Amino acid sequence: MKIGIAGVGGIGSNVAMHLVRSGLTDLKFGDFDRIEESNLNRQFYFKDQIGEYKAQALYKNLTKIAQGNYQFEIIKFDRDNIKEFFKECDIIVEGFDKKEFKQLFVEELYNTKKLLITVSGIGGIDTSQVQIIKKMKNLYLVGDQYSDISTYKTYSHKVNLVAGKVVEIILGELDNEKENRNS
Repeated sequence: MKIGIAGVGGIGSNVAMHLVRSGLTDLKFGDFDRIEESNLNRQFYFKDQIGEYKAQALYKNLTKIAQGNYQFEIIKFDRDNIKEFFKECDIIVEGFDKKEFKQLFVEELYNTKKLLITVSGIGGIDTSQVQIIKKMKNLYLVGDQYSDISTYKTYSHKVNLVAGKVVEIILGELDNEKENRNS
């Protein structure tokens, strides 16, 4: 099963790290941003990687955990490239920080029938409202649904909790798939 990740900042980089540490190493991910010092409090990058492209640095970091089939591209997703980029992925995780990209993700990929996981509400320190909501057959929403990062500061513990919930969905889907094959 190939897992795609759109955007590898706080959510995307930590989802990738948790997946690889869980033994899932068939990943395809993309991002166009470079690492900044302000990212280090919550993203799976290191001080000596400041200035590098996030997608390229994530590739390097994942290979330090385990060898795998990691495909990456330095890419700014838009309506013309997102479907093609993820066409071979079974599950796709949204890791964008801007609402317009989150909207584009759902609008362009929902009809592909792939399992989509999107995130909303990762700011602030309170984790008590973080939840997994199954919106439709192939769409999950993870977060607290209100703490927008434009208003609330982001912290590692909450970003990683949300990333962990995303991985929980993926592992659950894989378990369900195994059970269905064995029945």
